[in-house]
Amino acid sequence: MTTAGHEDLPREGEDKPLLLLVDDDSTFTRIMARAMDRRGLRVQIACSADEGLAIAREEVPDYAVLDLKMNGDSGLVLLPKLLEIDPEMRVVILTGYSSIATAVEAIKRGACNYLCKPADADDVLAAILSNHADLESLVPENPMSVDRLQWEHIQRVLNEHNGNISATARALGMHRRTLQRKLQKRPVRR
Repeated sequence: MTTAGHEDLPREGEDKPLLLLVDDDSTFTRIMARAMDRRGLRVQIACSADEGLAIAREEVPDYAVLDLKMNGDSGLVLLPKLLEIDPEMRVVILTGYSSIATAVEAIKRGACNYLCKPADADDVLAAILSNHADLESLVPENPMSVDRLQWEHIQRVLNEHNGNISATARALGMHRRTLQRKLQKRPVRR
């Protein structure tokens, strides 16, 4: 992957480029925003695609990092809407649920790159400044097992329902007792 370095960012006294960070994980966005600020970017945070679009309409960002899976519209839905505002915007899709299919779809829709979580600020900055996406490196060599993906999905839906087992079971389309049994087991290894 050909990457540009921090030298592409402005020097002291120049206007800082704006990065729009759209992810429903508030801890991640807070940490990433601080790290990107230290690397010479101004950062706007949104926790949903709708909020991200509203921010981008007020002040057009130079760069955007979008979570693939969020409550409401996904990063793939937001991506072309942002590019309608500014076709030159460099957009990276970031996901914990990587697959070749979503990577290819993100690139087809106009993303300049696609990153798998966990990714640190240097990974994100390199992806933003990269001249092209390396499709062979988009998906990790050791993706999560199906059992681990199921465990992660259950935990995410459980969190969305504030720990309510009955509501989570309904959302997952499974019996409450089956869900309780799955939750009693230790998390599966990746």
